[in-house]
Amino acid sequence: MNKTELIDAMAADAGITKAAAKKALESFLGNVEGSLKKGNRISLVGFGSWSVSRREAREGRNPQTGKTIKIAAKNVVKFKAGSELSDAVN
Repeated sequence: MNKTELIDAMAADAGITKAAAKKALESFLGNVEGSLKKGNRISLVGFGSWSVSRREAREGRNPQTGKTIKIAAKNVVKFKAGSELSDAVN
């Protein structure tokens, strides 16, 4: 399912226009992104939680040449599925 299909499904389920569903989805995504940028954790009980963790700089290897390369440190987003979501897909 892509973003357009999700908007269509949200509009149909909620009985709202596609424009309203798109606005709601974009608001949700914007708020999740903003909260993660601040370093906060987001938790939706039963669905899952998002968090940000720091991945330290490390050395890697170029698989084509075998040369050692430096991989920069960065923040990564992690998602952990909640128990209800896990049960629903199994």
